[in-house]
Amino acid sequence: MHRLRDLVFGPGRAVLVLAFTQILTWGILIYPPVLTMPHVTAAHGWSLAFGMAGFSLGLIVSGLLSPVVGGLIDRHGGNVVMASGALAGALGLALFSVADHPATYLACWLLLGAAMSASLYDPAFATLTRIFGASARRQITFVTFAGGFASTVGWPATHLLLEAVGWRGTYLTFAAIFAFVVAPLHAFALPRHVAVAPLPVVDAVVVPQQATLRPEGWPFILLAAAFSLYSFILSGVTSNLLALLERGGLSAATAVTIGAMFGPAQVASRLADFMLAGRTHPLWIARGAVVLVVSAFAMLALAGISFPLAALFAVAFGAANGVMTIARGALPLLMFGPVGYGRVIGRIARPALFVQAFAPFVVASAVETLSDRTVLLLGTAGALIVLVCFVMIKTPGVAARR
Repeated sequence: MHRLRDLVFGPGRAVLVLAFTQILTWGILIYPPVLTMPHVTAAHGWSLAFGMAGFSLGLIVSGLLSPVVGGLIDRHGGNVVMASGALAGALGLALFSVADHPATYLACWLLLGAAMSASLYDPAFATLTRIFGASARRQITFVTFAGGFASTVGWPATHLLLEAVGWRGTYLTFAAIFAFVVAPLHAFALPRHVAVAPLPVVDAVVVPQQATLRPEGWPFILLAAAFSLYSFILSGVTSNLLALLERGGLSAATAVTIGAMFGPAQVASRLADFMLAGRTHPLWIARGAVVLVVSAFAMLALAGISFPLAALFAVAFGAANGVMTIARGALPLLMFGPVGYGRVIGRIARPALFVQAFAPFVVASAVETLSDRTVLLLGTAGALIVLVCFVMIKTPGVAARR
């Protein structure tokens, strides 16, 4: 009874609010372009590459703003910041439907990039950490678990809207959801409770708590490098996976079936982590996830593409990514503490979002000049570098004893 009351009236309702809005924000900002861009570019006579360049611009803007947004959440909470981001998203989505000039189209993506920086996982993690402090890992896990359903909701909903009201009506519907659902929930339903009073930030360096590391030097560089390179691999491979499977001899329908396995595997691994939250160190979770990625890439590169192996690859990669998202929120919290967490996670997100924006084009170019097997082997090598970074990271307890 006490837990139910907390979920409705206490700080715990932040988990329910953000779990719901993460499904909406990911399902509107991230997943629809793959379905809507062919319609948008055909209507304007633009190339598909230019259309997707707008999406990349949005990711770059999100990366530039992430540390600033995180710092604002540290000071003012997610209510003001995430609600403002939702309103920026509503404006960008509404203007998207009438942006007929390339310059105004790119301007819409500037607004949508600002919305991404204040609406997706990183600001949600910062908001939860401000509310729950050092114990926020379980809440972070639950929100990512719910967010894993965004593609399950976003793609079918987008497809239905495109058939019913066209792409302009689809974006106006998305704008209305941001303005009248997401923004009010963030503004009025998110609790303003603060678990840890924020300490001052001096010379852009967060004052650390006892038994935590300062967010600087090799520990921070290794962590940011690991998550950035992993983001490059994830973005580059997932955006080219279906084409790679078809070149390997699988039919388009089979390739789509295999690609659909990624989401459920991601959700299943997050559910397992949620059931075990607090019992497994997030650093070991990250290391184990990357070992799974290395194994999956090596298997597909060395054994070749077949339905069973490709399905196993999708399940393994999806499961690994499911818990890597949790590690991206929990590991900085463990290493650097809850004070100033929003700015820290924003600094980690910045390079990751940059490489995520360019990865699809880089991998697509590599596929044109190299064999698929070579690209998979390069992916294996990149995952090994990520693993080395995580192995070199020491926990705060070990560092504190030196």
